[in-house]
Amino acid sequence: PSNPPLSCSPSPMRGPVLAAAGRAMGGAGGPLARTIRAKLTAALQPTHLEVRDDSPLHGGPPGVETHFGVLVVSGHFAGLPLVQRHRLVHEALQAELAGPLHALQVIARSPEQWHRDPRAPPAPPCLGGSKRERRRG
Repeated sequence: PSNPPLSCSPSPMRGPVLAAAGRAMGGAGGPLARTIRAKLTAALQPTHLEVRDDSPLHGGPPGVETHFGVLVVSGHFAGLPLVQRHRLVHEALQAELAGPLHALQVIARSPEQWHRDPRAPPAPPCLGGSKRERRRG
């Protein structure tokens, strides 16, 4: 069974965008991407949601899901400072952040903010490195 797509067109987020607009909620991305989408949908009832898998940009083996960006537009964010918006996203993804999800870029906007400016900033550049590399001090 597929869920109805969310409204709004995708924004110009860089990377492999898994936009919910025009797609079934469970139809795009790997298992972690689908879990992120489902949990954010359940917790925040977004009017617009995009999940971007940046994992291939971070040198891991193919198919590994570790780095994501999300764009969430929700009425739950109205009147909340940015820190509290991010906390709501992190609470929804608590189990994933404790396990397979290594990095998460969050863009959290109210519907009014999204209506005024439906663009997302580009993903931050990867600074390189991995857990397996030794860092020079």
